[in-house]
Parts: sequence; C-alpha cells; structure tokens
Amino acid sequence: MSFEAQRPGPATGVVFFDRRELTRLMDLYGRMVSQGEWRDYAVDGLHEAAVFSVFRRASESPLYRIEKRPALARRRGAWALIGHAGQVLKRGHELAQVLRYFERSRFRVVE
Repeated sequence: MSFEAQRPGPATGVVFFDRRELTRLMDLYGRMVSQGEWRDYAVDGLHEAAVFSVFRRASESPLYRIEKRPALARRRGAWALIGHAGQVLKRGHELAQVLRYFERSRFRVVE
C-alpha cells in the first residue's frame, strides 16, 4: 500500500463548511467582534466534523464551538453549539436554528 492511499483528502471524506455556511459564520463573527465579545477564530475540517471555534483571546480555550457533523443529521441534527466547558448549548438540523442562540444576547436589561 502506498503512502498516497493513506493521506486524508476529499476522497476520504473530510467534512468542511460550504460557502453559504461559512458566510453565515463569518457574518456572526464580524457582528460579535464589533460588539467586543470575540477576538479570534479557528476553522477545522476533520474526518467526522467541521468545527468553527471562537475565542475571546487567542491564548485561551474556545468560548464556543459550532460543529457540523453530517453523521448525526438524521438523529439529532448535524449542527451543534458547544460551550466553553464542553456542554451542548443548542442542537439542530439547520445552521440558522443553532445560531439563534446568539440573538438572545442582543436584549439586555436596562435599569
């Protein structure tokens, strides 16, 4: 068996975001950066999931991870929002459904 057959790539099923999904994620990121909430991000394409991680500071662990896992699409939904401590905050079949979690933070109590 050659080394070429063992390398990961498109033929072996690496999961990644399509252009529309990445645009929505970057729009959310830009909005949160302008509010001063987030400062850095990372995008990972893995065999079983695509992960968009956001950070308050680059040296810290991610505040949130937005994961796309196509293997779970029929069961619980392909999309998950995972918090700082690893807890699943929101899960759904559509990216927009999961990103609604961040719309709640727009409304704050004013005294």
